[in-house]
Parts: sequence; C-alpha cells; structure tokens
Amino acid sequence: MPFAPTPDKLIPQLTPEEEIVFLARTLWREGYNDHLAGHITYNLGDGTFLCNPWLLTWRELRPEQIIRIDLEGNVVEGEWPAPPGIPLHLEFHKARHDVKVALHNHPTYGTLWSDVQRLPPVYDQSSSICGGDLVLVAEYGGGVTTADVARRAVEAIGSADMALLAGHGVFVTGVSIAAAHLRAVTLETRCSHAWQILSAAGGVRSALPDWFLEQTRQHDGTGFHGFWEQAVRAELDADPSLLPT
Repeated sequence: MPFAPTPDKLIPQLTPEEEIVFLARTLWREGYNDHLAGHITYNLGDGTFLCNPWLLTWRELRPEQIIRIDLEGNVVEGEWPAPPGIPLHLEFHKARHDVKVALHNHPTYGTLWSDVQRLPPVYDQSSSICGGDLVLVAEYGGGVTTADVARRAVEAIGSADMALLAGHGVFVTGVSIAAAHLRAVTLETRCSHAWQILSAAGGVRSALPDWFLEQTRQHDGTGFHGFWEQAVRAELDADPSLLPT
C-alpha cells in the first residue's frame, strides 16, 4: 500500500496566523527578500483578511504580529499598521472570490523578468510543478497604494494565477497557503533558471513537450504533498520558538 501520511504527521497543526509566518519566512529564503517589501493576505471569508504588517520584514515576522484588516484596509485587530501597498490585494480579493491566499513581493529573478517585460520560458520540471497561468501586466501604472491603480492592475491580471508586474515584481495566488508557497517557489525557480540559461546559451528550446506543459498548467498547486511541509520543518529547525511548546 502506498505511503500517504496525513499533513499532521509531517508538521504540527498550524493556525492561519502561523501559516502566514511560515510562508513569509520560507519565501524569504527563496529570494522574496526585498527588505520591507511584500504583502500576504489570507481571506477569512467574512469580509476580513489576515495580513503581515508594515515595518517588519518577512524574515523576522512572528504569529502574534499578524494583523486583521477589512476590505477598506482598516486594521480591525492587531497592533501594527497595514502595508501601504495593500490596495492591490484588496481590489484583487474583491474581484476574485475564489482565491484564499495572495502574495506580492520583489524576488530577484521574477523582478528582472518583470523589468524586461517578458514571460520566462519553462525549461525544466522544477519550473513547472505549480500549475496555473502566468501573465505579464506590461503597463506600469505607479505604486499600488491607491485603489484606482490597484484596480487597473487587477483587471490586467484577470483570471490568471500568477503575474509579473512590469517594473515592479510578482503577484501569486493560491487556494491555500501550501499552494501559494509552491507557486511562489516554482515561479522564482522558473525565472532564475530561464535567466541563467538565456544568459549562458542564448535562445535554447525547452526540452519539455507541449503536452507536459499543458498537463502541469492545470495543476492547482495542491497535489505536491510534502513540499510545503518540508519548508515548515526547515524553518522550525532554524527557530523552534515560532510555535508554542
């Protein structure tokens, strides 16, 4: 019989606040580490959202620092301010009720591809395992600190699951924290590998056939069991104090 452990045998049961912290910290290690940049929202389904606060990096975030905000960006629970770029998330959640988790940051290679306004080719399995559609929002409309600018970006993203925002960074969604984590890691892997391959060898054709890319595109990010859990365990090894004893 195949070994299929339940998630609670791989990692401790996590609250949504703890999940956000582990997502932020694990992605910091993956290159989502542009100082104070970055927002993560977790839709609670009641018109409010959990969110990482402004003034703290993803590397140092702790569960007790997570805030809860409403659809207007007001802090309804917590002692820290909301990030100034949170209108991007709020307008997105207003338009996309299917999305549980959304994140934005400026990872190195994803930002480079957004700067050159191109979608990176998919060259290998590790660059394709997350599934979903990636789009380029080619027009830079300014910082997403106002509802109008954020709304235009959201309209350009449309029904896609991930986006490169020209001159800005990346936007990633998921039906769960684990799915958002897989997509964010895979996107930066795709961007990194493609950048280095094109720098070294110029225009190289991907070895992956179209049928494989279409098959993986339909993945919602929830089928790679253990990927999220191994990242959580690594973070717990680095800082066991993140969870109560």
